[in-house]
Amino acid sequence: MSKPLTSIELRDLADSLLKPTALTELALVAACLIVAWGVVRLLRGTQSKPASIVFGRRIVDGVLFPILTLVLAFVARGLLPVLGVPIAVFTLAIPVFVSLVVIRLTVRVLTAAFPASHAMRSIERTVSWLAWIGVVLWVTGVLPVVMEQLDGIAWKLGSSRISLRNVVEGSIAAIVVLVLALWISAAVESQLIKGAVATNLSLRKIGANLIRAALLFLGLIFAMSAAGIDLTALSVLGGALGVGLGFGLQKIAANYVSGFVILAERSLRIGDMVKVDNFEGRITDIRTRYTVIRSLGGREAIVPNEILITQRVENSSLADPRVLLTSTVQVAYGTDVRSLQPKLEAAARRVPRVIDDPAPSAQLAVFGPDGMDLNLHFWIADPENGQGAVKSEVNLAILDVLNAEGIEIPYPQRVMHMVTPPPLAEKPAS
Repeated sequence: MSKPLTSIELRDLADSLLKPTALTELALVAACLIVAWGVVRLLRGTQSKPASIVFGRRIVDGVLFPILTLVLAFVARGLLPVLGVPIAVFTLAIPVFVSLVVIRLTVRVLTAAFPASHAMRSIERTVSWLAWIGVVLWVTGVLPVVMEQLDGIAWKLGSSRISLRNVVEGSIAAIVVLVLALWISAAVESQLIKGAVATNLSLRKIGANLIRAALLFLGLIFAMSAAGIDLTALSVLGGALGVGLGFGLQKIAANYVSGFVILAERSLRIGDMVKVDNFEGRITDIRTRYTVIRSLGGREAIVPNEILITQRVENSSLADPRVLLTSTVQVAYGTDVRSLQPKLEAAARRVPRVIDDPAPSAQLAVFGPDGMDLNLHFWIADPENGQGAVKSEVNLAILDVLNAEGIEIPYPQRVMHMVTPPPLAEKPAS
């Protein structure tokens, strides 16, 4: 971007925009847009793909399109003096393209880093307004005056002098570094998780989280240095932060440490079926502070990682995803149980989700007051798909076997004894 224009240069620019050569510049700007769109379209391909930071959803809303347009605009602007065309339109077009790059980069990176946030629309409008205001101030030459006035508003922070200009420049540097750090960490995370299986997904997740934390920390240090803050003052801040962690933030710190322990030990992995505090479901995500567990009914529980470390957690798929289920049926006394057992086992094997190893097993469990209780044990390998449906199918298969064999499920029976009271003794006559 060129230097800000003075008032005389603004008048010359306005006169140049009214000349016929401005149409040539407009044609070159349109050519830059068309060429950039075509190149991005070829790189992206004709098939519809999910939204990404580089290409976006509709090509023009990605980061690559305004960056490529800006590069082409710089090249075209360099050719104008060779062609003998005065520069007018490109003086305004290049700052506009820079603003588009800033807006698209910020919005796309924040949307990719925080996909579930509902504040992205507000952030997009805020960034857009700030970017366009900055362009207007830059082109009109007001920005240096504003920055000079901001530099006069200062205060002492220890031995350092901090001005309002330093704060503004540091904030801009912090935003830029934050966006770049989130972009790099999102790209690294997508590459680490791509093609990962359940056994190493958690390990790759902790690697991505560590890279993101390191990049954000380095970005924060760089932004503070750009704002003119003496980094030696961080020792005092670190001591105060340690005291705060020791008292008010100890639970949050414990959850973060527990999150890294879970990811490092891989005692809980994404995809495991677990039961925590009478809530059973499948782990869908493991964050540094909490873990998301989704039940088979669609409810989601956000469990702090400290609970997963300090309390008992039932993991149905830690070492083996197979789960044992049992259906109980009662038959009447006199039933040939020995011949009924293999028929029940064969019926359970025909249920699609029941596995053959270990094989179903029918066992005589209890001699009840009304009949004999048979337990049919069977195994499934996909507990994440629920247990109610497969138990229902096995119970229906048991019922079909009993109906085919003419075996009835006994009703409760009770024996009642009628006690006759002794006759009353006759009283003697008076």
